[in-house]
Amino acid sequence: MKGPASAAASLLAVLALAAAAPGARSQPQDGPAALAERVCVGTQCLELVAVPGGSFLMGSPAGEAERSTDEGPQHPVSLQPFLLGRFEVTQAQWKAVMGRNPSQFQRCGGDCPVENVSWQDAQAFIRKLSQLSGRRFRLPSEAEWEYAARAGTRSAFSTGTAITAAQANFNATGTYGGSAPGPYRKAPLRVGRFAPNAFGLHDLHGNVWEWVQDRYYRSYFDAPADGSAWEPADHGPRRVVRGGSWADAPEALRCAFRGALAPDVRLSGVGFRIARDE
Repeated sequence: MKGPASAAASLLAVLALAAAAPGARSQPQDGPAALAERVCVGTQCLELVAVPGGSFLMGSPAGEAERSTDEGPQHPVSLQPFLLGRFEVTQAQWKAVMGRNPSQFQRCGGDCPVENVSWQDAQAFIRKLSQLSGRRFRLPSEAEWEYAARAGTRSAFSTGTAITAAQANFNATGTYGGSAPGPYRKAPLRVGRFAPNAFGLHDLHGNVWEWVQDRYYRSYFDAPADGSAWEPADHGPRRVVRGGSWADAPEALRCAFRGALAPDVRLSGVGFRIARDE
């Protein structure tokens, strides 16, 4: 089975919390240009960034190092604007919505990403958050995720042809693209510790794998060109995960790299972030 090794990752807790109140509320947010919305459950707030619409080439070119055949063929995709979580959902945010913390790395703290949650668990969180807030949230599609991770770049990473331990949390004892070796922290870090990409999004490379909506298929032949999730039943039950985790070598952090897991699998290196139509 293609997918991440058991691992855990962390999220930086969302800052600037609103006053505690029962239920959830959605607030337009002034401030950073990319911040579109803050949704709060009690004292825990999730921030969403406005991702502009546009077009990109999805997948990796044939010459990209460590490329897998399921990353092609490269194909043009055009997307409408959408909202995406600035950070991965944190342990504190999950507990505020769901009432308990399932994470294996609870010692990392509430500001770390929730992990040890399945695709089905993520859907349950999204349903409850949607009910509490009156807004319709969802997982991003695989195309939306890659478009957001690239943030206008066409290289292996949004950071260029290489990525370092100063830019993401991963097993940096391995190298890629000429990068120097670095530490293997063997643990998650709080979300937002590293600089955001050009869209204002944090931790799309490393920290935790992220569930997306799509079913896994071994190639992009006949894939949607509009950025929508690809979910034909004949693709099988597995769902796609993206981004790599703190336990993975740098090649797994590439924008185009794809993993696949059964929708009921829980691993300590797999979490998610929320999305919403603009």
